[in-house]
Amino acid sequence: MEVYLDNSSTTKMFDECVEKMSAAMRENYGNPSSLHRKGIEAEKLIKYAKETISESLRVSPNEIFFTSGGTEADNFAIRGAIKANRGKHILTTAVEHPAVLSTLEYLSERGYKVEKIPVRKDGIIDIDAYSKMVRPDTVLVTAMFVNNETGAVMPLASMSKILKSKNPNGIFHVDAVQAYGKFPFTAAKIGADLISLSSHKIHGPKGVGALYIKNKTKIAPIIFGGGQQNNLRPGTENVHGIYGFGLASALSQKNIMEKEEKMRALLLRLKEGIEKNIPDIKINTPKECAPHILNVSFAGTKSEVLLHSLETDGVYVSSGSACSSHKKGPSYVLSSMGVDKNLIDGTLRFSLSEFTTAEEIDYALDCLLKTVKRNRALMRK
Repeated sequence: MEVYLDNSSTTKMFDECVEKMSAAMRENYGNPSSLHRKGIEAEKLIKYAKETISESLRVSPNEIFFTSGGTEADNFAIRGAIKANRGKHILTTAVEHPAVLSTLEYLSERGYKVEKIPVRKDGIIDIDAYSKMVRPDTVLVTAMFVNNETGAVMPLASMSKILKSKNPNGIFHVDAVQAYGKFPFTAAKIGADLISLSSHKIHGPKGVGALYIKNKTKIAPIIFGGGQQNNLRPGTENVHGIYGFGLASALSQKNIMEKEEKMRALLLRLKEGIEKNIPDIKINTPKECAPHILNVSFAGTKSEVLLHSLETDGVYVSSGSACSSHKKGPSYVLSSMGVDKNLIDGTLRFSLSEFTTAEEIDYALDCLLKTVKRNRALMRK
């Protein structure tokens, strides 16, 4: 049996995406900037994706700009906002994705004042500390919606309200890569001026992302070229990838509340199964969490050994963020939460999708129980 529980790293594409993208690659191969029929046909595929994604966020299609993925969308949002707005003070959380933290490190080296909002032991930001950190000259606040390692959900609406009360012109950017397609939300509800999205997290193709830019938000391009996408993100569009993103968006939004409920039930099944059958563990995912991520530390084990042992049984999980898995040292996310290093060394992340079944969860639990028991016995020798 094969059980894929690494959906926060990437997802299997919808069959419909594969089939329709394949057909479009054969038939709709024109350049969307061309004025002839082939160009217009390609442009229609982009228009479809814009309309589909904008509808899910309850925004206008002209507020959606396509990128090469979530990383570029984060870079575009942060560097573009900084270029177009006056101010040197930037706030972010201590547990952001490397796409955000690395960009801010780059800006910090160039004179910007970057401060990290501390998180509580549950991985959610300390809202009181944040309120004190926001200043009248805070030009940008960038925060993730859902933490990619723990599934913690940040209080975005409150964060936006606090920023706007102290600086009405401050820009609020949300990295919604791990939230989009997992549960419903709108741009207005979270108070975002900019929202980063990624296709391959919602069963769409890799190499495609999007940035929502609220009308009248000041932002500058960070790459330059032929003037596509209102000169904000030039370059010939990845037509078929964008089309696949649009298809994936439509499919992931269909019956989204029922899918969320199903994933939450399976996540609880997994969590309770671990708590009931495996001693000496620490659940790092808080109650206020996304429906698809569970982060657990197993005392007296090594996560890499557990991961590869589970792999031999056909169960695929991760030891943390796929984007930082090759970096040495313990998870900075868990370290920021105060988790002991010895526990961090034995941490696994399980991430579900709408295709996950109860049978798969039960099989994974059986394999996990045997793997942890065997690994602990070996570690004691």
